[in-house]
Amino acid sequence: MLSVEDYRNKSKKWRDDITIVLLGRKCNSSARFQDDLFNKNAIPPSILSILDKENRRTKGAVEAYIYRNFMNKHNQLSEALKYCLDSTVKTFYVKTFIDRFWHEPGLRRSIDKVYEIIVFSLFSTLVSALELKVDISINSEKKDILLEFSDFAKMVMCIDTENPISSQNARIFRVGVTNAADRGLDMYSNWGPAIQIKHLSLNEELAENIVDHVSSDRIIIVCKDAEQRLIYSILNQIGWKSKIQSVITEQNLITWYEKALRGKHSTITGKYLLQCLSNEIISEFPSVGNFPKILRSRGYEKINNNFWS
Repeated sequence: MLSVEDYRNKSKKWRDDITIVLLGRKCNSSARFQDDLFNKNAIPPSILSILDKENRRTKGAVEAYIYRNFMNKHNQLSEALKYCLDSTVKTFYVKTFIDRFWHEPGLRRSIDKVYEIIVFSLFSTLVSALELKVDISINSEKKDILLEFSDFAKMVMCIDTENPISSQNARIFRVGVTNAADRGLDMYSNWGPAIQIKHLSLNEELAENIVDHVSSDRIIIVCKDAEQRLIYSILNQIGWKSKIQSVITEQNLITWYEKALRGKHSTITGKYLLQCLSNEIISEFPSVGNFPKILRSRGYEKINNNFWS
């Protein structure tokens, strides 16, 4: 039997190989999350060994079971995301899109990324439409310090004694990967606020994790409507409300999407928003709409086993 360390090393290569084929990229789950796979309450090496023997005995039935579940989720995801990709500014409703993920049990695990995409696309669209600029300047009385650290100021802040003000386009950035405990930073801006998406229930422990793991005193939290009052209450209890710039609810997002798609200025924001949304979806779920050939070529549909059906 392989040691735990051998399983870790081999499984990392297996994960990378198969996720590249299935998803178009390497596995991006955290190392801690990957190691948890081998815990006694998950799939330790002893269990993996049994599954390996069973898979060989049934000529691939265990594999077929695993990938059949993947294919089922893939089909559900394709249908949900097709609604977005095929919609126009007149036919797309963000609540309908979100609800598809809540109502399909197989899609709920993707709701966190969907929320990130929805928020990022809206924020990026409005920041662009407003032509928001960020200016960096120094106190005019501190020019002597600027002169002494002129190379630092030029390389880091893009300013110098001749150009003491730097202007740039405002931007929102997605971090892309959050850890398994749903903590940390989801998005950040180049003008200050850090953005944390919370579609799940928030308790005191998670609230502490948000504030402790995000080094910013201007945090924006996006949450479900029902969570807003609880979030404010918890933040007051632990004395961190001052770090929260605002709490945005799902209803805020619905209202802003409606304005962006069908409001007064929708000719400027509508198509851009849908395009941004579509691009982020394709980037986040590259396998959707392009079913992996490897699963079709393996002939899993021909494997019949009553126990592993």
